[in-house]
Amino acid sequence: MRSTQNLMNSLRTSVVASALVASDSSLTTTDAANFSDDVAFLRKHTSLVLLSDRAGNAKVAVSPAWQGRVMTSTARGDDGMSFGWINRELIASRQIQPHINVFGGEDRFWMGPEGGQFSIFFAKGAKFELKDWFTPATMDTMPYDVVKQSKSSATFRAAFAVTNYSGTRFDVTVNREVKLLTAARASERLGIKAGNDLKVVAFETINKITNAGKHPWEKKTGLLSVWILGMFNPSPATTIVVPINSGPESKLGVKVTSDYFGSIPADRLKVKEDVIYFSADGHYRSKIGINPQRSKAVLGSYDAANKVLTIIQFTQPQGVTDYVNSLWKIQDNPFGGDAANSYNDGAPAPGVKPLGPFYELESSSPAAALQPGESLTHVHRTIHLSGPEVSIDAIARAALGVSLEDIQIAVQRK
Repeated sequence: MRSTQNLMNSLRTSVVASALVASDSSLTTTDAANFSDDVAFLRKHTSLVLLSDRAGNAKVAVSPAWQGRVMTSTARGDDGMSFGWINRELIASRQIQPHINVFGGEDRFWMGPEGGQFSIFFAKGAKFELKDWFTPATMDTMPYDVVKQSKSSATFRAAFAVTNYSGTRFDVTVNREVKLLTAARASERLGIKAGNDLKVVAFETINKITNAGKHPWEKKTGLLSVWILGMFNPSPATTIVVPINSGPESKLGVKVTSDYFGSIPADRLKVKEDVIYFSADGHYRSKIGINPQRSKAVLGSYDAANKVLTIIQFTQPQGVTDYVNSLWKIQDNPFGGDAANSYNDGAPAPGVKPLGPFYELESSSPAAALQPGESLTHVHRTIHLSGPEVSIDAIARAALGVSLEDIQIAVQRK
């Protein structure tokens, strides 16, 4: 069932990777640029909205030109580590690519589904092939208006129409707020107080889509969803952690979907009863997906080299199981998609450069069955913590249910 998807995804990434120049070779995966370096670079090519706490330690850089995208953040001021992956070469080239422009950024607004009879990436009647796959400008190159801004938040708005593969037109209004959270508010969200010895940057995006048309959005003609993707700098010692609901597959489905690009070696993916560990070293192209029955609405990663714990939290309505399916084929179950995904970059074929390298932590909203004027809101929260491992360990146990030792021994790389 997934053979077509595997082939199409392989072709897509191979061609796109060949078309785009690799990221700045002067930056290694273990020694990313600091925040001021990235901000200075970005300001040469696009306008930025900078959010900051009172002390100037927690900072977030947002690009209105790229859909109010959070490009990067830091917990230690201008000289601190920059957490978002940025495709410097593509941005500096100022060349717009036809299929997708992989600018990077650790929280970008997308919408699904990508494939299938209700896809918004393929025109009506097109084949599910790379040459016919195009990222809508509304989530790629279209600027969003800044409608409100303060020192710690900014709100963006856009109105547009998209038409799906089946010919259904959607008139959409997007309101997207990027909000920097205080350390105290981040602690509330984590369920444990972050120690004073930890440096924290936390932000959330509140993504509201509204049916701005005259007709209801219905399952029989296709639905949309909010899809938030975060791209981060990998390291050889970074591991992704995905807590899952335990239980039989007959009731909850598979624990993880891991065959998007073929099987993942056992030294890179460890599936346990209630948690999944996945390598994020940026050296092996692979992807996993978690269905809504298994998802606990939280993802994480730990970079043992830089002692950085990243927590992703998102809204997931209880009991809702209709999520759009993005497989590149006419689907038997177009609403059997994932609530969360993660991707580790790598060369799609021998001799072909990777897009990054980077890794991704992603979340999706349920399929949006909306009446005219009705809205759906999806919140995606990102929290980075750095400092002594003993303090980070307490956060990992509370937010992810595992210790740093569990994380570091779970995936043994060759």
